Amino acid sequence: MRTRAAVLRDPTAPYSVEEIELADPRDDELIVRVTGVGMCHTDMIPRLLPPGIFPLPMVLGHEGAGVVEAVGRGVTAVRPGDHVVLSFESCGACERCHRGEPSYCHHFDLLNTSGKRRDESAGAVSATGEQIAARWFGQSSFAEHAVATARNVVRVDPDLPLSLLGPLGCGIQTGAGSVLLEMGVRPGETIAVFGAGAVGLSAVMAAALVNAGAIIAVDVNPARRELALELGAITALDGADPEIAARIRDLTGGGVNYALDTTAIPSVIVTALSSLAVRGFCGLVGVGLEEIPLNPYLLGNGRSMSYLLEGSAVPQVFIPQLIELWRRGRFPFDRLVRTYPFADIDKAEADSRAGLTVKPVLLTSDEGSL
Repeated sequence: MRTRAAVLRDPTAPYSVEEIELADPRDDELIVRVTGVGMCHTDMIPRLLPPGIFPLPMVLGHEGAGVVEAVGRGVTAVRPGDHVVLSFESCGACERCHRGEPSYCHHFDLLNTSGKRRDESAGAVSATGEQIAARWFGQSSFAEHAVATARNVVRVDPDLPLSLLGPLGCGIQTGAGSVLLEMGVRPGETIAVFGAGAVGLSAVMAAALVNAGAIIAVDVNPARRELALELGAITALDGADPEIAARIRDLTGGGVNYALDTTAIPSVIVTALSSLAVRGFCGLVGVGLEEIPLNPYLLGNGRSMSYLLEGSAVPQVFIPQLIELWRRGRFPFDRLVRTYPFADIDKAEADSRAGLTVKPVLLTSDEGSL
């Protein structure tokens, strides 16, 4: 089907908003009319990493929400007219998927960050017949329509504002899931969150949900530090302070039980590790390729570190839980969202990179708007 999409053709140039032709959905796929889509830092990675890693031209966007328009013959979980949130893709057949760990699917990179289907088909063509990668995280939702699969859609109540829900599919799920599911932070335990963007602030809210002890947010942006305090942080520290690790150890009497880095900046990751108490754990969720200069001593006394994917969430289970917490006023992720018309995608990206907006959401229509 023909639809309008924001196509990234040149990593140094603005998006090209143009008509493309989506491939017909296969038996396990469905077509979603996108009404709102969040912009995640991961959507900016093709601009930041060396050329050739990602297949351009490509349609990005992986925090879509909208209405199902058509389904393939094998899709039974949703039907036309259902309201859905789009999340990450998984194969459903590998060992990790069978263990209920779809974010660690053996084919995660191919299905999510290659921009293509598992058989390497692109998923769309331009008006002139040029192949366009349109399977970013199994959706490519910087578009008025997206092809998704039965495994990466989550049905939601039709009375919910679709313009708000898209970010639950990745950034907010990742921050909250890292704290609640992957780390399993318990009441009274301490945590430092490095980077107060959408992922970091979601982690702060999740830590507040479980009555964590000291919740410390670290960021260079004063407005973000203030927002972190409003959302549950006990202390917010300036990330430019060279003595951050020492200050955290002083505040907590020896270090935090958990640290979460959302920045992917090597020096910040080392600081996060240096902030840990004995047997402390540091989770990494930021995307970057720089090497980390690591002194093995930082991993002494049982400290450990690992990269976390999508908060270890099963979207069909976790996203409804977050929505219910929001409805009860306990997880106010709506405070992170600022909406933009779809045509203003470049402004939304610029505002996000400048730290002016925590979580941009692009609206392709007025349906479900805030």
